[in-house]
Amino acid sequence: MQTLRLTFESFIFAWDALKSNILRTILSLLGVTVGIFAIIAIFAVVDSLESSVRHSMDFVGDKVIYVAKWPWTFGPDYPWWKYFNRPVPTVREFHELQQRLSANNKGVAIFAADGGNTLKSGSNSVSDCALQGVSYDYRAVSNVPIEQGRYFTTQEMDAARPVAIIGAVIAENLFPGGNALGSQFKAHGQKFTVIGVMEKEGKKILDTPSNDANCLIPFGMFTKMFGLSTNGMGGPSPSLAVKGRDDDPGLLDLEYEIQGVMRNIRGLKPREEDNFALNRPEMFASAIGKLFGVIGVVGGVIGGLAILVGGFGIANIMFVSVSERTNIIGIQKSLGAKNYFILFQFLFEAVFLCLIGGAAGIFLVWLLTKLPQDALPLFLSAGNMALGLLISVGIGVLAGIVPAVLAANLDPVIAIRAK
Repeated sequence: MQTLRLTFESFIFAWDALKSNILRTILSLLGVTVGIFAIIAIFAVVDSLESSVRHSMDFVGDKVIYVAKWPWTFGPDYPWWKYFNRPVPTVREFHELQQRLSANNKGVAIFAADGGNTLKSGSNSVSDCALQGVSYDYRAVSNVPIEQGRYFTTQEMDAARPVAIIGAVIAENLFPGGNALGSQFKAHGQKFTVIGVMEKEGKKILDTPSNDANCLIPFGMFTKMFGLSTNGMGGPSPSLAVKGRDDDPGLLDLEYEIQGVMRNIRGLKPREEDNFALNRPEMFASAIGKLFGVIGVVGGVIGGLAILVGGFGIANIMFVSVSERTNIIGIQKSLGAKNYFILFQFLFEAVFLCLIGGAAGIFLVWLLTKLPQDALPLFLSAGNMALGLLISVGIGVLAGIVPAVLAANLDPVIAIRAK
């Protein structure tokens, strides 16, 4: 009860002190407000940018190992012609992987794509679309967010039927009435029936492949229309992907198993190098994490300098406040006020002042996130809000502790005589 009473009385003293000089209070608040706004705005931009970049990389999936001709990262001393002479993955290798891999995965898929296609339905058409042939387990290795309709059945895949799952932009342009399911369109003279429409993804910050202008069809139908390149040149070439289990974070066992099976399929001798690449999205995730870690540190330093200026402003105001209220402090101590009550009173005032400034800075950042942004939608996380308030409390304690200690240690007789 005593703690609550002291807290309440300190709040009353702090509030009266702040109201007694509104202009000085506002000026001292500005430093903290600007500092908190700077540091939280930087963190919000970094978080939003990282989220947008990771969203742009969604098309590669998570916990997936890709078997391809080319690696995603090149070593500095590796001759390019060794990559060039490698064979591309084949349908036979896809079936072999399906049969030989153990239960250490959630699915094996083969897929290939051809860009720059024009799709037509009656008098409507949409250009620059990607036609992507996929196997049944493609939805296990990659995100296929179906908003309307359904995914392919195994019968449709095995029979290579002319059915398709289209992106939102294709659906909007070909079927503006909103009745895409069951409707038909043509691509390269072949009729397709729409069985599903994917969710709209919108513009991505890195301009990576989007499902909005993507059309998924059975892999067998794709090969009938385009054929497959056997050397990775002059036509679409397939890629293989294996989805790892959720309880296998490192995927090392799965990677070693795929490597062993692929070497066996291609008849490589023990001393021969791999003539295929195993690519993992973690390569990008690791690079992105390091990049934004550096950006976050730089942003923290810049924001820290801004908040430091605000802290010095609060400290100066608290010294002035102690000087102005020296006589009142002497009267309080002569009436029996303990040192810790005086200390807590001024410390609470400094923290309270910083919390108001910090809350104002966070509010300004929140207003910033409400501005319409197509390329980079900003958001303010609860963690950043809590961090802003925590920094405000910390600055209040640091800025107010010295003035509060000086006030608490004043001699009551000398303090009463002060003017």
